[in-house]
Amino acid sequence: MRFCSHCGSSNIVFTTPEGDNRPRQHCESCGAVFYENPKIVAGCIPVWEDSILMCKRAIEPRYGLWTLPAGFMENGESTLEAAERETSEEACAEVKHSKLFALFNLPQINQVYMMFISELVSLDFSPGEETLECSLYEKQDVPWDSIAFPTITYSLRFFFEDRKKGSFKFHCGDVFREGSESKFVAHEVLG
Repeated sequence: MRFCSHCGSSNIVFTTPEGDNRPRQHCESCGAVFYENPKIVAGCIPVWEDSILMCKRAIEPRYGLWTLPAGFMENGESTLEAAERETSEEACAEVKHSKLFALFNLPQINQVYMMFISELVSLDFSPGEETLECSLYEKQDVPWDSIAFPTITYSLRFFFEDRKKGSFKFHCGDVFREGSESKFVAHEVLG
């Protein structure tokens, strides 16, 4: 940051502001503090009978790998609106009856994923601009070796495990990357 977006000064420093507990960019002229916060990613597990809708990425990162429709939340929308919008954008699909299913913290990359289980309204879906192809998959047909992100793998594993048990619970935890592997550390949740 070179100039203060509040007063236009170039007197920007990266130190711990008075009364704070960590270094941040702030303006020494007007006192404005510029907070950098985690990004929220919201998405859906679109369900049709025994299948889920997945998308093959047409963009980086992870071009050509499979994912669930998900993306960054925009200002002015709820997490549910973001998840359903991303499903519409990436798979040209409409979903309904969405319920929050999983929350993943990714502290290493400053992201929080919120995944919803949703019902596909119809089989009227097609690839959006960020998608090479989209397809319905039953558990045994999911391209497990070609999934783009660990959060998607965990979402799918939890979904299929819960469905087999006959009831869905809320999953919450941290995902840590360790080399090429990832590790999920669950949080205890109420209920």
